[in-house]
Amino acid sequence: MDAGVSRCRTDTVLRSRDRKTVNGVNGFSVGDHRSHSKTTEKSSTVAAMVGLKRKAFFMGWSMEDAVNVVRYHPIPCVFAVSLLFFMAVEYSLFMIPPSSPPFDLGFLLTRPLHRALAARPALNTALAALNTVFVGMQTTYILWAWLVEGRPRATISALFMFTCRGILGYSTQLPLPQGFLGSGVDFPVGNVSFFLFFSGHVAGSVIASLDMRRMQRRELAWLFDTLNVLQVVRLLGTRGHYTIDLAVGVGAGLLFDSLAGKYEEDSKRRIAAATHQILL
Repeated sequence: MDAGVSRCRTDTVLRSRDRKTVNGVNGFSVGDHRSHSKTTEKSSTVAAMVGLKRKAFFMGWSMEDAVNVVRYHPIPCVFAVSLLFFMAVEYSLFMIPPSSPPFDLGFLLTRPLHRALAARPALNTALAALNTVFVGMQTTYILWAWLVEGRPRATISALFMFTCRGILGYSTQLPLPQGFLGSGVDFPVGNVSFFLFFSGHVAGSVIASLDMRRMQRRELAWLFDTLNVLQVVRLLGTRGHYTIDLAVGVGAGLLFDSLAGKYEEDSKRRIAAATHQILL
């Protein structure tokens, strides 16, 4: 009887040791092992963060990875090539001397148009009048979207844009381009002074066009885009804007339309939160 009890106790001890061997590591219990594993993971993470146990990202690249970058990300690759190209151009160009007018590629490309408009003042006046009509179309649509349709985003965007244009235009006042062909019927009407940087004509048209696309008025949006391109060519031909003014005008229209959208969303959230508080 005592021998049986002793044998049973021995088997129990052995089983207990076996469980510890299986569930533990070097004598640690399961709980101790998990704690040790977590500590090891944290230490490994810290070491990886300081670069002690992790290779640099690019060292894991293969030729297939490089091919896939070009295959699946062509636009950033084009940008990378253009970066190298323009770095080479920038380092090889001679600076424009202070006594010379700015170099403008748009002016260079529109020389024939500039000569034609200079030789035909009546044509220049007619195109200037059409430009003023186009600006009126932009303004009418933007205000209509707010006052009639109750959608203020385009109006908010235009207010943001013209405020920023006034600040930037006043901060760095560019000289009027040589050969400027003004007209009393061009906007701003009356040959009054205006800020060159950036083009409010172009930005306003982009803002209106984006709003049209949101409302699925695609044909009208394409009409505005076409008129905007023609307006850009005319402004270059009359030397009414530098190329940089027009390019930034496109970017400004996109930027301020986005900012106005974020402002609208934030305003709706604040109004909804205030209404909820009142109801509570």
